[in-house]
Amino acid sequence: MGCHFIPLLLTLLLCSTLPTKSSSQTFKCSSPSTSTCRSLIDYISPNTTTLSQIKTLFSIKNVRSILGANNFPLSTLPNFTIPAKQPIKIPFTCLCINNTGLSNKQPIYTVQKDDGLYHIAAEVFSGLVTYQEIAAVNNVTDVNLIKVGQKLWIPLPCSCDDVDGVKVVHYGHVVEAGSSLELIAQEYGTSRNTLMKLNGIANGSSLLAGQVLDVPLQACNSSVRSDSVDSPFLVPNNTYFFTANNCVKCNCDAANNWTLQCEPSGNKPSSWSTCPAMQCEGGLLTIGNTRTSGCNTTTCAYAGFSTDQNISTTLATQSTCPVTTGPGASPGNFASRIGLSRNYLFIYIHMILLLVYLL
Repeated sequence: MGCHFIPLLLTLLLCSTLPTKSSSQTFKCSSPSTSTCRSLIDYISPNTTTLSQIKTLFSIKNVRSILGANNFPLSTLPNFTIPAKQPIKIPFTCLCINNTGLSNKQPIYTVQKDDGLYHIAAEVFSGLVTYQEIAAVNNVTDVNLIKVGQKLWIPLPCSCDDVDGVKVVHYGHVVEAGSSLELIAQEYGTSRNTLMKLNGIANGSSLLAGQVLDVPLQACNSSVRSDSVDSPFLVPNNTYFFTANNCVKCNCDAANNWTLQCEPSGNKPSSWSTCPAMQCEGGLLTIGNTRTSGCNTTTCAYAGFSTDQNISTTLATQSTCPVTTGPGASPGNFASRIGLSRNYLFIYIHMILLLVYLL
């Protein structure tokens, strides 16, 4: 009897016709099980969809989170159309369990009529997880027995681990056909060796289209305190994020010297009655405002928030003053001064010789 006469799930179990990409999407995560972090993962819909539909599918609270992860304008409407096969970054919270990173009890998928675990994993969620992984975390003992209306936790792969001693945002990048470790490393500011180490890849040529690759993203430098509710506050390049109960909007742009830029969001807070004052010492500057004195620029920077409805700020100063001498001096400026001194010495000597000649 041919495989096409066997029910779909038995076909998957008995016939060797599964896709050639890796059957495991798990990311290593050795951070304490009590800690969580923010992660990103690509979602590539097989059909045309909208931001609102993606929000619902991945149990995301608001569309703004998707807009920030993809650096879309805040004015983008929820019914904005996403073409089929276009990657969209999905933001979610990661939790480490038994040295494996999984999305923290979300998204939750409600089983529809005619659904099967393989269909949910491979088609609804575009292969970001396997049906075995869904079955395992939901204690499904028989993959053929799921019920309409049943709630299933979809365990997206993620990690909270430092990379080479640096805190990063782990991004589940779906490999495109024709791509390579070198191209991916160059695009996201990492190295081929780092990608191989993180993903347990022994041979770079074994990379497969559709594989979910753990890519570490550098985050902008911030002034957020270690005791802040949102610490460590990591915002990667070309993204923005709302924090402090939706009162503060922070964005990262590598072109801005990898310095986090924050400002009042202007939005209604998510759980507070109003957003508290966000001023720096003296009340002359609000978060995001700057003042310039000579070649020094001082910014009122976001420094975190607490559960008692308090937003912390700090003054951060950047100097653009040229350094001309001493350790750290600019070689170009120092060389210019040397050259200038030599010119003056040359002129001085010639003036002395001229005076001697005239006398």
